[in-house]
Amino acid sequence: MSARPSRRTTVAAPRSATPAKAVASAAAPAQAMALYEQVKDHISRKIQEGIWRAGDRLPSENELVTQFGISRMTVNRALRELVEQGRIVRVAGVGSFVAEDKPQSTLLQIANLASEIRQRGHDYRCDVLTVERTSATLEVAAALDLRTGESVFHSLCIHREDGLPVQLEDRHVNPRQVPQFAAQDFTQLQPSEYLVRNVPFDQIEHVVDAVMPTAEQAALLEMSPQEPCLLLTRRTWSRGVPITVVRCLHPATRYRLGSRFRADGNPVAG
Repeated sequence: MSARPSRRTTVAAPRSATPAKAVASAAAPAQAMALYEQVKDHISRKIQEGIWRAGDRLPSENELVTQFGISRMTVNRALRELVEQGRIVRVAGVGSFVAEDKPQSTLLQIANLASEIRQRGHDYRCDVLTVERTSATLEVAAALDLRTGESVFHSLCIHREDGLPVQLEDRHVNPRQVPQFAAQDFTQLQPSEYLVRNVPFDQIEHVVDAVMPTAEQAALLEMSPQEPCLLLTRRTWSRGVPITVVRCLHPATRYRLGSRFRADGNPVAG
């Protein structure tokens, strides 16, 4: 009877050692992750505080290795992720530099571009180039569930931030849903804001493509036709009936499209 506690004590010793080894082995990757995050946070804070500005050259990989006492691979990972986030750019054989700050617009809802720009403390202007009634092309008719050649409203606008074009908005509107569209003064209220305020919608579709602008589009956006653009195509519906289809063309060097949202699909406030 007295031997049983002794055997239990002998067996318990290796069992208690196993979790300790597991904790020790798990600590290594956690520590490595903390190190590269430290480098990212250090660089991001310098940029956020304005110590390093757009175009400024960052310390080299070797300098960061020495400063933080970490491996070159860890530094490289931190810089690579900052590039993916658009915070810095890397030029082979030259170094890393603070990226030009590009405004970001949400993809989960219809953003008020004028409000976004003004909230950044910048000047907003909308140049209305065209408001007309025209015949629907095959593509537009398909998007709006109309017949080819059927009458639709068409508007073309350039949105500017501090005088620089950041979006070319090419919109077609279903006249059955918005019969008064062409009668509006869009110098006072941009088309998207008018539609959001006056035409209830219950579905939105967003599709983003990387495209090259046509010569005409590049001229309107005051950019080189060799520079790529982000094209956001949006459609909205009310009770299953299409309201509008709009193609928003953004110079990729001046604008970003992105969203932050919870796991349930709802956007994060603020």
